[in-house]
Amino acid sequence: MSIFRPSCALARLLAAPLLAALALAFGAGAALAQAPAPSLTLTDAVTRALAADPSTAAAEARVEAARAAARQAGLRPNPSLGVELENFAGSGAYSVLDRTEATVSYQQTFERGGKRTARTAVAAAEIELVHRRQEVRRLDLIKEVQVAYAEALAAEADLLIAEARLIAAHRSQSDISRRVRSARDPLFAGARAETLTAQAEIARDQARETARNARAALAAFWGGGSEFALDLETFFFRTAPAAPAAPAETADLALLAATRDAALARVELERARQVADPTLRAGVRYFGQGSDVALVVGGTIPLQRYDTNKAGVERALAERNAAEADIAAARVLQAREVARLRAKLAASAAESERIRAEVIPSAIKTVELVRAGFNRGGFQYIDVTEAERALADARARRVAVLRQHHTDQAALDRLTGRFAHLASTPSAEPR
Repeated sequence: MSIFRPSCALARLLAAPLLAALALAFGAGAALAQAPAPSLTLTDAVTRALAADPSTAAAEARVEAARAAARQAGLRPNPSLGVELENFAGSGAYSVLDRTEATVSYQQTFERGGKRTARTAVAAAEIELVHRRQEVRRLDLIKEVQVAYAEALAAEADLLIAEARLIAAHRSQSDISRRVRSARDPLFAGARAETLTAQAEIARDQARETARNARAALAAFWGGGSEFALDLETFFFRTAPAAPAAPAETADLALLAATRDAALARVELERARQVADPTLRAGVRYFGQGSDVALVVGGTIPLQRYDTNKAGVERALAERNAAEADIAAARVLQAREVARLRAKLAASAAESERIRAEVIPSAIKTVELVRAGFNRGGFQYIDVTEAERALADARARRVAVLRQHHTDQAALDRLTGRFAHLASTPSAEPR
């Protein structure tokens, strides 16, 4: 269902009176004239914001730290070199240095149970986690940019409404002034018209300042200026959301899956730690008495009498089960939220279309009829202002509906990963 259908070219709009152009923009949905400036699309805004994201350097540092941890995890235990002196000093026959025995040994611990492989797997999972967290954070940033872009568009649309109100107020003031001069209306009617015109001008100035602030807030995402054009056609052109597609592995679910994979890797690491690591030693012993030399070998292996790391395995298994439960819950919540947002988008699209097709044309016709009757003396000035207020309120209501529509669209895009191709990070393979 199309909500915005351009009915004429920009050149025709420029040639038409401003009031007619505004009526087309908010009624029939015509394209709106913009000052000559580079046009900024939503994709452009998102790309600029991501390029200027100050957290990118921190994310790259975290990735490098995780890769360094992966390299460290793949190293074997260091060997040790030992020196022992026996019978170095004592009493009786051992009071002289001739009986000293010196042993120089080389000792190495051998890891069993796949500890090194398990450590490397945990480190690789941590790298993936860093990438997924950054991707989620970038998607959150994209959503913020989308909302700011929608607010800027809505502010521009509100400014057009304020301009239309001011034009209508000037026109009414001109008509009532003419009637006052011809003694067809009292003097207070002219004063009232001047008051309404001043109020409309203040409202226009406030709307202009709001639009300027909204553009500046959008440009602040990349630290640029607000010298860009916004195509309001993208604000008024709304379509009902398509039918739900098959569930995709969104960034949030991918992050939970990476958390689960890290938990699985820790389970294997804790199980590997249940296997005792033997330490072998070989060396040379020098006997001071006789200057003889002998080879010495030995070894040790821990007796797992008390600590078998059973609780460590149980903790890792519990963390894995929690990660699995988080994924299942997240899928349900995501499906529920997507359905809710799609319903809201369909409702707001339908309301915007009905306002455009039914309410605004009727309000415009009412204004024309009341004005014609007022010029013939059949209506009072208050009737004209009420009809114009009803038209302005209808236009403002449509802008408010579309503002919320765009905000909900940003939330839906965040859940479904519409801009995931922009937020994705490089492969998590360790270097």
